Amino acid sequence: MSLTEYIPKLNSEFVSTASAYRALREQAPLVRVTLPDVDTPMWLVTRYEDMKTILNDSRFVRDATKLSAQEGPSITDQMIAAYGLPPEFGDYNGILVLSDGEDHLRMRSVITRAFTARRVNALRPALERVTRKLHRTMSARGEAELLEDFCYPLASFAICELLGIGEVDQPQVRKEMMDAISGEPDRLVPAFKNMVERCRSLLELRRENPRDDLISELLRVGEEEDGFGEKQIIGIVLTLIDTGIGPAAHFLADAALALLDHPDQVRRLREEPELIGTRAVPELLRFTSSVPVGAPMYATKDLEFAGIQVSRGDAVIPGLLAANHDPRKYSDDALRLDVGREPGGGVGHMAFGHGPHYCIGSVLARIQAEVALDRLFLQGDDAQLAVHRDELEFVARPGDGMHLKSLPVRF
Repeated sequence: MSLTEYIPKLNSEFVSTASAYRALREQAPLVRVTLPDVDTPMWLVTRYEDMKTILNDSRFVRDATKLSAQEGPSITDQMIAAYGLPPEFGDYNGILVLSDGEDHLRMRSVITRAFTARRVNALRPALERVTRKLHRTMSARGEAELLEDFCYPLASFAICELLGIGEVDQPQVRKEMMDAISGEPDRLVPAFKNMVERCRSLLELRRENPRDDLISELLRVGEEEDGFGEKQIIGIVLTLIDTGIGPAAHFLADAALALLDHPDQVRRLREEPELIGTRAVPELLRFTSSVPVGAPMYATKDLEFAGIQVSRGDAVIPGLLAANHDPRKYSDDALRLDVGREPGGGVGHMAFGHGPHYCIGSVLARIQAEVALDRLFLQGDDAQLAVHRDELEFVARPGDGMHLKSLPVRF
């Protein structure tokens, strides 16, 4: 038998099950695992404090090309090959997600100059308008599929409005993103190519007719920054669309399901509505952890971490869901939803990661959730599951665990 046959495989069902991490968390701070379609064993981090430390540890990098002695393709390269993505996907994806150190800091500073809190907060009235419209349509029918009819349209509207993609084009952008995350090569490859071409066309339009949107601002910043051209902007736009639609929509659905599963928590929110923004949304982010694992990192040298020997080139993946349910951080009720839970220091969870790669879109995600959950559970007609809880279907997403396939509700 090969070595990997003795190592737990983090299949899609496993990485989405909080209780399944318990044994691994107690086994050791770092545990050897493999991912589907990836031959290379890697270390999984499962404990909250270790996660905070390693995500700030400069001895680990995301850009595997910095390790000249590394043998074979990186984890990301293996996944790109396994899912039939064109090679240039890695070029665009690596613009921000797989950069490190000064390169990453420079790129992130460019984005934050465009992705400002002022710009994001100014979107709230439009989000409230769209949320009311979507909810009114669902309520009038008396039933809905929440992911398709509410979560995806709302998440798509939010990121597309910031970028400057008009409402008429948003359904097609949403469809392309659904194809891109399907894991089916005959859908995702053409979707990726279409998205790149759409970005190129939009950049050309904004060069000729700048507006008060994120793409126009990125173009303006690009004129001031050396080495920040069309390829970099397209990579950033694709990253924002990718992370701004799928994960955001599924968090809204996961949060809604969590509240439907816990009517006592809904009652508490109705009694204390001020909890939504201050405690409930952070708690739902922690509890659901809709992105269960983070991007792989690589050790730049032989080192010891949390008492475990790690060799140069070893891959390490952050178990965000595992850390968010660590009883060392959240006591013995880590698996319990508590919308009044005190977050503690910082944001109180790892749903957006930590350190240099902390999610740039975290403010937008929180605002969307506040607006959506307020409308669904406090302002509108009561939503209820339209099927038995056991009848809900889940679908595997490549390297990203199990996600709701649909969420049928009635009003």
